[in-house]
Amino acid sequence: MSVLTSKDNPKVQHWRKLAEDARYRRAEKRALIEGPHLLEAALQHGCKPIAVLATPEAKVAASLKPVLVSEAVFRSIVDAETPQGVAAEIAIPERKPGGAVRVFLEGVQDPRNVGAIVRTAAAFGVGRVVLDKACADPWSPKALRAGMGGHFAVSIKVKSDLSEQLNAFKGHLLCTVPRDGMPIEEADLSGRVGWIFGGEGRGLSEETLRQVPLRVTIPMAAGTESLNVAAAAAICLYETFSRSAA
Repeated sequence: MSVLTSKDNPKVQHWRKLAEDARYRRAEKRALIEGPHLLEAALQHGCKPIAVLATPEAKVAASLKPVLVSEAVFRSIVDAETPQGVAAEIAIPERKPGGAVRVFLEGVQDPRNVGAIVRTAAAFGVGRVVLDKACADPWSPKALRAGMGGHFAVSIKVKSDLSEQLNAFKGHLLCTVPRDGMPIEEADLSGRVGWIFGGEGRGLSEETLRQVPLRVTIPMAAGTESLNVAAAAAICLYETFSRSAA
């Protein structure tokens, strides 16, 4: 089987743009996933790759008909510092939301935090994650790696108007604040719940805070200022999940 060795090959340039350019991903409605774990997760959730690319040494099922590329070409495409020799082009999946819990993200700009929240959402049965356009692209390579396959288990939507999404949500909305909120153990987490999390440092905008009737504070040790947004989301979503399972 022939091996692609030119970085100027149109297919290679296309895959590189999928890895690097959020606008291109949105326009094409496609993404590039990296590594055998994400490829396996995609396949398990019925997401059939458009193309699988691999280095000659990588182990990939022949049934996937991988396109072989040289090590140098593969490294020019993928984002990972230590690539594993396997990647795949996929159509960004359109999943129908399930479950009673939603997550809304406003201005979460670190793709690793976005991915970690998606991973947590999948673990605790969240039906949909809605992001505003100020958030990092959830289908970027860094977000996908942090998501560890969670992207294929939840519905993910990027919306220009988060306020409209919050108004349309048929349930009760909650957010976290560093202090003076209701202790999370006292909050009503029954029924349809929408958790809203804001960006690193800034938190939620005043406009969004005005839409949230219930503000929750996570108890922390004295002298601790705040939690990372992904850590706060994990605590809130676990608390919601554990009560529904009780």
